[in-house]
Amino acid sequence: MKIGLIGLGRMGGNIARRLMRDGHQTVVYDNNADARANLAKDGGEAVDSLQALVQALPSPKVVWVMLPAGEITENTIQTLSGMLGKDDIVIDGGNTFYKDDARRAEELAAKGIHYVDVGTSGGVWGLDRGYCMMIGGDKPTVDHLDPIFRTLAPGAGDIPRTEDREGRDPRVENGYMHAGPAGSGHFVKMIHNGIEYGMMQAFAEGFDILKNRNAAHLPARERYDLDVADIAEVWRRGSVVSSWLLDLTASALAKGPELDNYSGYVDDSGEGRWTVNAAIEQAVPAEVLTSALFARFRSRQDHTYAERLLSAMRMGFGGHIEGRGKPPKEGEHS
Repeated sequence: MKIGLIGLGRMGGNIARRLMRDGHQTVVYDNNADARANLAKDGGEAVDSLQALVQALPSPKVVWVMLPAGEITENTIQTLSGMLGKDDIVIDGGNTFYKDDARRAEELAAKGIHYVDVGTSGGVWGLDRGYCMMIGGDKPTVDHLDPIFRTLAPGAGDIPRTEDREGRDPRVENGYMHAGPAGSGHFVKMIHNGIEYGMMQAFAEGFDILKNRNAAHLPARERYDLDVADIAEVWRRGSVVSSWLLDLTASALAKGPELDNYSGYVDDSGEGRWTVNAAIEQAVPAEVLTSALFARFRSRQDHTYAERLLSAMRMGFGGHIEGRGKPPKEGEHS
């Protein structure tokens, strides 16, 4: 397929590259001329305006917007809606609030334009690992876009098949799913990120306890000088808590168990707050997810070893630089 990509940052640029690796054609645009030039070197058709991007696409036109949630995405889609026509498709692959998706889908449908939201997980590693995608939109449009999603997805890999899945959508086993109507993809991704907060917080607190078991106020016979890097490594191998987050933890600790490159200032990108708000709307108790979110708020006032580990994990999967704290030393983490 030939697709337009708007936003060539950490994920958008690699989405374009992964598509081109599989034979798709991309027309790419970003406000940053260097980002456009880099994609052009890799085979993308770089343009210098939204209008040029739309004009370069065949009908029905497919435009993937990969920008930060909020005003910039809102304005970009609004502008596109004035350029696109009947049966053209807008995809929002950022971390947009699901209620905004539902509203946009109605607004664009009135103009005959289809809207698809894609909750995209994979971070800076997606180019090689692929992207887990949770997709919202009408079925005919999502089915039309399947060649794109199939390319971007990680595939089944060597993960053992789950028993009793006969008759279910086979796309799920390849790392992407049609979750439902517009907004549902980002809703599922929002909850995914809320769960991610809780899992990260559990690892962070657990390793904080391990790291401080040699404290002077404890009885001498109960003090343990534990090697947290080795603990993370052994847990990766056959433990019930093995996961990609644990892999990232082990990698960070192997570089330096004290995590001196991190201040412990932990940002939140919005999805955790939205998850807690959804829990309140639905009267669903979410103690762990709420606590994990509040722990990030506290980290901006008082940093602990646990917060440094959270920062290390965020750097590992998403390339997130700490907010107001000391960033990693240049060249040590990328």
